[in-house]
Amino acid sequence: MVPGGTTNLLTQMRRGAIEYCVLALLNNEDRYGFDLTRSLAAADGLVTSEGTVYPLLTRLRQEGLVETFWQESSQGPPRRYYRLTKDGRVALKAFVVQWRRFRDTVDSLLESGGAP
Repeated sequence: MVPGGTTNLLTQMRRGAIEYCVLALLNNEDRYGFDLTRSLAAADGLVTSEGTVYPLLTRLRQEGLVETFWQESSQGPPRRYYRLTKDGRVALKAFVVQWRRFRDTVDSLLESGGAP
């Protein structure tokens, strides 16, 4: 561990959670890739790029967690939209359960240990 190495720490935490953040964004509405990238970039600490999001979307599609469809756009060529599948909803739900347990445990240890 490097003292004050917050950049690397944040990168590792982001890497472990970003795919589930994408699934969460797709939970209530279908979205196209650039829209997902923009939403992730607007969230504090989840700054990302299209170079990260599109390969991730490809992997999620290959794993059957999202499906795609094309939709005409009033602002240019048709856009590829992403939609959460049933398996994607199951994966997101399982992540939420595990995430809350993990978060609560870490928070408890930080609070009892007197972290700043």
